[in-house]
This record gives sequence, C-alpha cells and structure tokens, in this order.
Amino acid sequence: MILADQQAMRLLEELTNCFGPSGFEREPARIMKNYVSKFADEVYTDKLGSLMFTKKGTSSSPVVLLPGHIDEVGFIISSVNKLGFLTFNPLGGWFDQVLLGQRVIVKTDKGMVPGVIAAKPPHLLPASEREKVVIKEKMFIDIGASNEDEAKAMGARIGNPVIPDSHFSTMTKRIFKDGKRKGRDTIAIGKAFDDRIGAWTAAEVVRALVEKKISHPNLVIGAATTQEEVGLRGARTTAFVTKPDVCLTLEVDIAGDVPGIEPNEAPTKMGHGPSITTYDSSMIPNQALVDLVVKTADRAKIPYQLSQIARGGTDAGVIHIANAGCPSVVIGVPTRHIHSHVGLFSMTDAENCVKLIIEVVKKLDKKTVAGFTEI
Repeated sequence: MILADQQAMRLLEELTNCFGPSGFEREPARIMKNYVSKFADEVYTDKLGSLMFTKKGTSSSPVVLLPGHIDEVGFIISSVNKLGFLTFNPLGGWFDQVLLGQRVIVKTDKGMVPGVIAAKPPHLLPASEREKVVIKEKMFIDIGASNEDEAKAMGARIGNPVIPDSHFSTMTKRIFKDGKRKGRDTIAIGKAFDDRIGAWTAAEVVRALVEKKISHPNLVIGAATTQEEVGLRGARTTAFVTKPDVCLTLEVDIAGDVPGIEPNEAPTKMGHGPSITTYDSSMIPNQALVDLVVKTADRAKIPYQLSQIARGGTDAGVIHIANAGCPSVVIGVPTRHIHSHVGLFSMTDAENCVKLIIEVVKKLDKKTVAGFTEI
C-alpha cells in the first residue's frame, strides 16, 4: 500500500518541495534520477533535461511511455528597479488574483532569497481602482532591499528564477458519504503537484513492476519531462528519443468539487478516483485505448472518473502526433487549486492511479497496441 510506504512519501515530499520552474528543472530531475536508479534497467536523458527510466518486460516492444512533467509554474525576474524591487514575467499560467501577498523564493548565484509579491497599497488607490483586479504587470517582488545596489548585492538580477514559498504536508480526514462514515483518507497539501504527482506516479509504477516482479509484455519507459508549462517542450524531445508505441500521460486534473464550478466545467472530485480524460484542447485520445483503460478499471474494481478539459492540454498534446503518431490517453489525479501556491489532492486517488496504470501496462502487448490503430 503506497499510503503506508514511507519511501514513496519521502519522494513525493522531496519532489514537491524542491526548486524547479520551467527551464530550471535540474533539481527535480536529479531527485528523480537518484530515486529510479535504484531499480530501473536504464536511466538516461535528452538534451532538454528530461529524464527517462526503463523496465523491460517479457518483450522489448511495444514501447509504453509514462510521462509526467517535473517543471512547476513560477516566475523569472525581468528587472531590478532603482528602489530595489523586482519585476517578473510568469513561467506558466498564473491567475493574477492568487499572487498578491504571497511569499516566494528567488534563486540567485548567492543563494535563495525570500521575497513577497506586492503592489501599490489599496489605501492609496482611488475607490474606482480598488474595485479592479490588480494585474501581475502592476506587481513586484519585495526582497527587503531599499535600493538597486542592495538588491544586486543580494544576488538579484534579470533572469533569476522564482518559485512559490510553500512546503509539503499531509492531514488525515474521516470520509463521510450520505451521512455515514466510509473510512479515512490522507490529503496532501503543497505546491508543484502539477505535475510532480505525475512524475511520482511513473516512478512508483516502474518501482512496483520491479519490486513485485510484475510480468508485462512490453518495454515501459517512465519519463520526467521538462518545460511542459511553457509549451510542452520536453515532451517533444522525449517522444523523439523514446519513439513510443503507446502513451499513458500522467497528470493532475482540475478537481471541480469547489464552490462555483458546474459539473460540465470540471466533472472530477477529489477522493473519487483517478480521472480518465476523454478530451482536452490539445488532444482527442485514442478511443480504443480509452475503452481499454475504462474496462481495465472496471474489472480491477479501481474507482475512476471520466473527465474533459475544454481549455488546456498536457504532454500528450505533442506526443500523440510525434513520429508517425502515438495512441495516447491522459490519466490524472484530481487536484484542487492548481497553478497556485497551495494545492490539495487525495493520496487514495494517487494510489489508485498507480494501480490503474500497472493494470493497463499488463495488457499492452503487441496485438493489443496494434489494434489501437487498425482500420
């Protein structure tokens, strides 16, 4: 059981706490490499920094790719002004309203510098301006400097990467359904779940295949991809290097069980099982593969949820059209408050995601994979 596996939990905590916005993923890549090198058959990288790790089954084909991206949304410093404050550009998508007053960490050649995202105080704004949302272009990062020289002495310069200052933790809750207790769940709280939970899932799948000696008729390649949040860039090079025959992209999903969200906008809920994405704006999944995943979950009695994302995409968006094409599907862990300083997800969902991927991998032999594209 993953919930009781301290090794897996330590990896999740280390991965989500570490520093790795898009384009600066070396730390999470090294953490992944150190972890998977203990059990993977082979570990290697591409020239964009993505990490691949393999487990050969009873055959070296088909190639089954399990990508999860390791970059997190962050920022990059665009200027150091005369007063010592830092302006920034986003690395990935940020909702302006989640930024003000939040702590951040600026990485400099002199070490990590704490800061806070701020703007002109509302007390000094006219009433008409106080009613408007402050856009990120009007914000700055305050690192406590009083002038440009002080900021630069602290290591601040154009090009410094920045991440949210947020730390991993868990809490246990009692589950109630229809007014009755249904057990307990562990809720993970922290940053960078999008998508280090996907990379973590890939690592735990490969680890389970090795340690539990699970037979599978293919070559499984887990991948920790880079620069997904700025254009699915690492997925392109990963697909070029690995040449997959089928892809199970591992991601978060937007949990819609918060106030103001209609079921047609985000149908999945935290704690109700991993999601199987039937459509997003970057990819329509291979329908035979979707059917296989759904039937596999049903037969294994693994809870799941069907999902759609009208706006947004994943690494599968480029992998499914790589080379001559690659049958692909996205399987995710429903997560609340993604692309913010703090998200939440159910560890039971994460565990069931690992179980589902393992069960699907066991079924992906040459005949089955060939059938995904037969006409």
